[in-house]
Amino acid sequence: MLYNISMKTLKFKLYQHKRNRFIKRSINAAGIIYNHCIALHKRYYRMWGKHLNCIKLQSHIAKLRKRTSFWQSVGSQAVQDICQRIEKAYQLFFKHNKKGVRPPGFKKVRKYKSFTLKQAGYKFLGGNKVKIGNRTYQFWKSREIEGTVKTLTIKRTPLGELFMVVVVDEGSKPKIEVKTGKIAGFDFGLKTFLTCSDGTTIVSPQFLKQSLTLVTKSCCHHSRKIRGSSNRERARKNLVRKYEDISNRRRDWFWKLAHELTDRFDVLCFETLNLKGMQRLWGRKISDLANGYVCSNLRMDCQK
Repeated sequence: MLYNISMKTLKFKLYQHKRNRFIKRSINAAGIIYNHCIALHKRYYRMWGKHLNCIKLQSHIAKLRKRTSFWQSVGSQAVQDICQRIEKAYQLFFKHNKKGVRPPGFKKVRKYKSFTLKQAGYKFLGGNKVKIGNRTYQFWKSREIEGTVKTLTIKRTPLGELFMVVVVDEGSKPKIEVKTGKIAGFDFGLKTFLTCSDGTTIVSPQFLKQSLTLVTKSCCHHSRKIRGSSNRERARKNLVRKYEDISNRRRDWFWKLAHELTDRFDVLCFETLNLKGMQRLWGRKISDLANGYVCSNLRMDCQK
């Protein structure tokens, strides 16, 4: 019998509470640390002409973290993860810089999204409670957490809502193979989203195009407000809700499409696309079709 090691990602929403401001404060501190690491990388390369080693960067940030109380709101595991993510981004830049990959740059602190804890800094207390740092938070437990928790990530949306993303190792499980004996090839298109080798076609709903009028009105409403005013912030959140609605509908449709195709066929073959070049030619049309997103959903669905 064949076995495969399965990793599952679970997403839970945290309850709205006053103590959530401590998590948001930690995310802001993580954004400041990220920008400081980027500045150190640029300065080190300008002075010595070399790439800053990740271990040296981690030890330097650990010393600075002891002196700054604000930085201590971020766990040591999260700080190490920030340094490792910057290191991976630079490695991709050095490897694929001729293909248009850019080095990591500075980010606005208020737009910084998340921090990740790997081995320590969190503890599940049973039920729907989790302890992050020294404080306990509640989350909407829509499903049981089964297996070994590998990482815990706290994410902040543009609306200010907090989500907890948990990566779980379920161990070795028997690999179940459902064989239909069918192989299909798919071709992406602008008029027809997918054309199957058996002649069937799939048309994309184009959710952005459906809601373009509402998005345009919200953008105009937001641009007329005075910068820094509460009315402008209210209009910004209204605009973000419009985009989140489009994203949620598109994600739901893609997951249903992925389940349908993986149930019908054993092997799925797709063409390789230059999405950046296509976006330069057709712009919003390609972004609305989201070709890369459907391929990633299909890969994740095939691994289940």
